Amino acid sequence: MNISPDSSAIQLFSSAQQKSNDAAIQIAKSSIQSNETGSSNFNQQDIIKPILSLKEAEFETSAGVKLLNAEKNMLGSLINEKA
Repeated sequence: MNISPDSSAIQLFSSAQQKSNDAAIQIAKSSIQSNETGSSNFNQQDIIKPILSLKEAEFETSAGVKLLNAEKNMLGSLINEKA
């Protein structure tokens, strides 16, 4: 079984996209409107999990980019060695 950095990065990007999509839906469904942010109906617990999910998606995306950069650097080093 061949595991490449490309496929791992794609999996991370896909997972991050799904998490951010789900979080966006949860945030949109919450009862926050511009005139309600200071009201007593606003429950902060309803929005904490989606925000944390967005942050997790950001970290996954960053990890995917780092994988691709590391692969690029590795391939560049290999080409330089053979030249």
